[in-house]
Amino acid sequence: MAEQHPYSPEDVGKPKVTGTRVHERHISNDSTGLQVREIITNSSQAKKNVLTQKAGYEYTAFKWPSWKKWSVLTVIFILQISMNWNAAIYANAVSGMSKHFDISDAQTRLGQMAFLVAYAFGCELWAPFSEDFGRKWILQGSLFLVNVWQIPCALAPNWGTVLVARTLGGLSSAGGSVTLGIVADMFEPAYQHYALAYVVLASVGGSVVAPIFGGFIEQYLEWQWVFWISLIFGGITQILHLFLVPETRPEKLLAKEAKRRRKNGEDIWAESELEGTFWDRIRGDPKAACKEIAVLMWRPYLFLIKEPIVRWLSLLSGFCDTLIFIGLSSYPLVMHKWNFSTIAVGLSFLPLAISYVIAWATFMPVYRRDRQVMQGDANKISPERRLWWLLFTAPLVPVGLFGYSWCTLGPAKDVHWIAPMIFSGMIGIANFAVYMATIDYMVAAYGPYAASATGGNGFCRDFLAGLAALFANPMYEKMVHGNSDFKYVWPTILLAGIALLLVIPVYFLYFGWGEKCRKESRYAQAVQEKRDEDNDQSETGADDTESEAKP
Repeated sequence: MAEQHPYSPEDVGKPKVTGTRVHERHISNDSTGLQVREIITNSSQAKKNVLTQKAGYEYTAFKWPSWKKWSVLTVIFILQISMNWNAAIYANAVSGMSKHFDISDAQTRLGQMAFLVAYAFGCELWAPFSEDFGRKWILQGSLFLVNVWQIPCALAPNWGTVLVARTLGGLSSAGGSVTLGIVADMFEPAYQHYALAYVVLASVGGSVVAPIFGGFIEQYLEWQWVFWISLIFGGITQILHLFLVPETRPEKLLAKEAKRRRKNGEDIWAESELEGTFWDRIRGDPKAACKEIAVLMWRPYLFLIKEPIVRWLSLLSGFCDTLIFIGLSSYPLVMHKWNFSTIAVGLSFLPLAISYVIAWATFMPVYRRDRQVMQGDANKISPERRLWWLLFTAPLVPVGLFGYSWCTLGPAKDVHWIAPMIFSGMIGIANFAVYMATIDYMVAAYGPYAASATGGNGFCRDFLAGLAALFANPMYEKMVHGNSDFKYVWPTILLAGIALLLVIPVYFLYFGWGEKCRKESRYAQAVQEKRDEDNDQSETGADDTESEAKP
């Protein structure tokens, strides 16, 4: 039998082949829904009763009451804010660190770039292990390490220590790759939208909550307190997560139930127990196990390179997030034209935060309508349907940037200080909408490969934002020489032009190109074929039921 990788699209709905072990599943006719799995190794053969997810559905997080699910999500909301806080709050320490270490602001901003770029890789590093070891303890490990790396930043004797600690802090951040997985653990695809929107709101919100509070920290405290307060926030978050968030991964919960039953004398095993953890596979076949983890880690980048849907939507999503971090650098330059203090500049991010809430609220009627159409079956609407609201919100990116560009002329041209906040609010609405819609679309288009598709999206957002932290200030200061009134206009118009080019593919994806791209993608096509097969079986089952009901 030819060896295939356990996660190749050809294996959707087929027996799994992993190294020297073959797992063949035989579904019994027993009403309990148990499976008898035959485990064939090089030297042994045994049969096990398997507790499948279908049979043990009531023991998974899908069956938790709503109050419990939303309690967990609220802690995840805080956790996601804390992670994005760490990326954005650094901007409020730049001025103080520059003076303390006697280096330029541009050099100091390398710390923000290092964190975000490392964050982009860190998310992909942690995700595969959360599939094996569960969400809870992977997130606990991530939170602990992120908190630890705040300490050398605050006590740094030199600039190099800060740079190294920031890089390691970013690499230690699990981020959305795990938190979005928690949503998938608790909600079926047809009912995920509200929970997903809640977590996305926290993800984008953390980047603007940080400068709002950061203005007060920068004004009244030493720069070291940026890291001490981040440590306090992270510590509280970790404690909340430790005591209020149980394990959600279905495989871990089923393994727990299987162990409980075995203690009572029942011979039953969870699928994850038979397959073993990554470390079990390392001991059994190191080469195959290492190949498996390498493929999992490489796949998000492969999707980003080879899948047009992922590439274009990730570039748009990444560009929108980049604008927020450009704003962290450009906002002080622009708002100082109205003589805004450090605190006032921080508070000027409030309209951006409000715009995220507005954007979140606009998605609710759209999701309510989609749920009525789906009626519990996510396959009843096409993946492209998820982009519908983006057709109206995505243009707010170039429109907001173009309007913001002329607002940078300042009071000298009779521009009121509220104007740049209004246009930045438009950008905020678009940023939330783009992130939300692109994730939703990728999950629908790629099914079991959604983690890789959304991983490419997340990578673009963090990586491009990291680069923006480095070039934003020089772009606004040096693109136009001298003290021209239009000094900040042209850099923003350039960004508006780029935004326009990136928004256009959204319309092509919605009006036909998206379906064509999915047909040409072996991953998306494998998912679609499986859906068609399931739909055919459902229709056949319905016909059989109808025939049996006839006298």
